Amino acid sequence: MKYDMRDLMLLNTAGVGFLRFEKLRECYPSLKSAIRAGKEKIQMIEGIGPNIAEKISCIDERVLIKEEELMKKHNARAISFFDEGYPENLKNIYDPPLILYIKGSLLPQDKLSIALVGSRKASIYGMDICARLSSSLTSMGFTIISGLARGIDSAAHKGALLEHGRTIAVLGSGIGMVYPMENRKLAGEITESGALVSEFPMGMSPLRHHFPMRNRIISGLSLGTVIVEAARKSGALITASYALEQGREVFAVPGKALSSTSSGTHQLIKDGAKLVDNVGDIIDELNIDIKPKPEKVTRERAAVLREGLDDLEKSLYDMVSDEPVHIDDIVKMSSLPASEVFKNLLRLEIKRLVKELPGKNYVCVAK
Repeated sequence: MKYDMRDLMLLNTAGVGFLRFEKLRECYPSLKSAIRAGKEKIQMIEGIGPNIAEKISCIDERVLIKEEELMKKHNARAISFFDEGYPENLKNIYDPPLILYIKGSLLPQDKLSIALVGSRKASIYGMDICARLSSSLTSMGFTIISGLARGIDSAAHKGALLEHGRTIAVLGSGIGMVYPMENRKLAGEITESGALVSEFPMGMSPLRHHFPMRNRIISGLSLGTVIVEAARKSGALITASYALEQGREVFAVPGKALSSTSSGTHQLIKDGAKLVDNVGDIIDELNIDIKPKPEKVTRERAAVLREGLDDLEKSLYDMVSDEPVHIDDIVKMSSLPASEVFKNLLRLEIKRLVKELPGKNYVCVAK
C-alpha cells in the first residue's frame, strides 16, 4: 500500500471512508496520483461523486498540519484500519472507519464489550437501571461502550467508572470538540479509564448527520447492544438496527407501559430483541463463561457507607450476606412489596454495598 498514514488522514478530512478508499485505491496507487487525475476522473469512481471528488482534488497538506497540532494539543492520536491496534470487533463490520482518533487507550481486552445506549431524556428508573447494568457488567470484565450523550449514555459511562472499569465514548464530533459541553468533565474521567473515540477530524463540530454514523461504531465495537430507554424514533433504535446488520446481539430493557421513552424498547422486544432485567440475561444470551471480579470495597468502607443509609436501606442491607440470597427471599423477610425491595436494593447496589448476581440473587459486597 503506497498510501501512508498522512495520506489516509488527508483523505479522511475530505470525507473518504473505508469503502470509498478501497474504490479509489483500485484506480490510483497513491494520493498524489489521485490528485493529479483531477476532479472529472475521480468523480467517475463508483460511490465518490462530484462533491467528494472536488475535495480530493483540492486536498491541502496545511489541513494535516493543523490536524496534527490539534492532536498534540489534546493528547490524542490516530490509527488507521490497517494498523495493528485497530479494534478487532470494529474491523469486521461493513464500512468501518478508515481512521479512528483516540484520546486514552484501546486495549485487546476491550473486545469483551457491551454497548448501553438510550434516551437523552431518560427517567430516573432508566438512569438507575443503566448504571446498575453498567456496573455489574464492568465487574465481570466487560468494557462499556456508549456515546457520551445526556441521559442513558452518561449513566452507562458513570456506572463503569464507579467500578473503576473500562469505558469507551464514541463521539459524533471531533475529539477537540467534546459534546455536550456539560460532559467534558466526564469525558476527562473516561480517558483515564478507557478512551474517547471519533472518526471525525479533531475540530469537527457535532453535526446532526454525524450521530447515525457514530452509532454504527458504538454497535460495531460491541458484542451486543442494550437499549435501556428509547422512543419509537430515536438514535438508540438506529444503533440497534446497525447491531442487527452487523450480526451482533440486541437487548432491550422494559419500562412503564405508557412511557413514551419506553415505546421503542417495547417494540424491539416485540420484534425479537432479548428482554433484559438483569445482567444474567445478557451473559446467558452471549453464552460467555465469566465471573465477577473481586470487590474492592473494604469492610471499613462498607461500615462507613452503612451509617449513611436510611432505616429501610439498613434493614435490607442486613438481610444480605456473603452468600447469595434470592430476591424472593428478601421480599419474604422484609414483608414489603417486591417493587419497594427492588428499588432499595438498586440504591444499595449503586452505593456499592450489594451486588446482583445472575438469577436475581444478591450478595453483600463487604461486612
